[in-house]
Amino acid sequence: MIVFGTDGWRGLIARDFTFDNVQRVSHATADYIESLKTEEKKSVVIGYDTRFLSRKFAEESAIVFASRGIAVLLTDGISTTPQVSLATLKKKATLGIVITASHNPPEYNGFKVKGSFGGPAKPEQIKEIEKFVKNYKPSKALPEVQSFAELVKSKLIKEFDANKLYQENILKKIDIEAITKAKFKIAYDAMHGAGLVTFQQILPSISMLHGEINPSFGEIDHPEPIESCLPTLQSTLKNGKYSIGLATDGDADRLGVFDSDGIFIDSHKLFMILLQYLYHDRGLRGAVAKTVSLTSMVNKFCEKYSIPVFETAVGFKYIAKLMVEEKILIGGEESGGLGTSLHIPERDGIFNGLLLLEIMAKKKKTLSQLCKDLENEFGTHYIARIDAKVSQNEKETILAACKALPKKIGKYSVDSCNTLDGFKFLIGSSWLLVRASGTEPLIRFYAESSSKELAEELVQLGRKLR
Repeated sequence: MIVFGTDGWRGLIARDFTFDNVQRVSHATADYIESLKTEEKKSVVIGYDTRFLSRKFAEESAIVFASRGIAVLLTDGISTTPQVSLATLKKKATLGIVITASHNPPEYNGFKVKGSFGGPAKPEQIKEIEKFVKNYKPSKALPEVQSFAELVKSKLIKEFDANKLYQENILKKIDIEAITKAKFKIAYDAMHGAGLVTFQQILPSISMLHGEINPSFGEIDHPEPIESCLPTLQSTLKNGKYSIGLATDGDADRLGVFDSDGIFIDSHKLFMILLQYLYHDRGLRGAVAKTVSLTSMVNKFCEKYSIPVFETAVGFKYIAKLMVEEKILIGGEESGGLGTSLHIPERDGIFNGLLLLEIMAKKKKTLSQLCKDLENEFGTHYIARIDAKVSQNEKETILAACKALPKKIGKYSVDSCNTLDGFKFLIGSSWLLVRASGTEPLIRFYAESSSKELAEELVQLGRKLR
């Protein structure tokens, strides 16, 4: 069964993610495009990451769209998800498609859909595409599928340089001169993902880790820019004299960061550092959008400065929808993805990494100093998280226990429960969130507290819910 989760359709290569299923989803997406009432020429931008057969899957998708008379702009090389999103906007395409499974293990691949506005397709768009997928039946009425070479020759498929378009755009938005003058010593872990070309071209002096194409991801279990997946980058920071360590995931839309001492700086702090800079230093204004799993520091800052806050379910597509429909200064989620009004309504690990370097250069502060400033203003905030692989039976048992809305979790009294996405139990000034993954056989447990010990205890208590 083909199901779109929080960020597209993903499946095991050869078992679920097959050429036949890519054809089916592409036809269904083409059906959706044809259903749109617009006089504009219908087209798609298609890009792909470094995973096994990603280029071939992208070509297969391109063949379907082009054979149905929908013009295809195919990236001429590996491309990040933000590059495809930007190109979809700049090329005025109807939709963008990225062949990627983002941070999933190497045996997965996926199909992400991007809106014409340059960000994840809106939830209502995905629902419509899912309907077409569910109802899709091969029809003799469909035009005969031509070969890739024939479609390129007839110019229904055109290749273009998404990386060049992207760099020309973001270099107008980031003060690269200030970053260069600061002479930072930067270690960058591409995690064998789609960011392996772009970052080094923008900042040639960086020290690159895992910068080769390796569809198995080598020593990396899965290309997610979190502390447990970045031991090499962390040891590089601890053993060398680096200013900062940066990492991007498989499709380079998310960012992971270490300070000069090799201490991992979570995405909650990164969100706050960027929010403060945009508001105080860049003088930008707008509301803030955050997922239910993001730190309560955001709420404290926004309350202090009377900034409206929108809270959404987990999934950047919900943030992107708000960024298109409202005036949003910054929006993001706990998993390391955020977008700002400076750029497109999309997560972008490379752009955000460069913006963080600009902040350090302009404010003449180290990353640890910026984090200390947060602590001085908002107090200590510790985040804990467990991603637990569970059987279907165990998953149902834990979620049923949450649905019963317990009055206590362990010895701690529950004040209230937010069910916007999963179950977020408010416990004094702390909270515990329990939610099932939309893309993997996992239950995620998150907690925030002023005490590291309590945050870690809460996620363990969540894991034991029955």
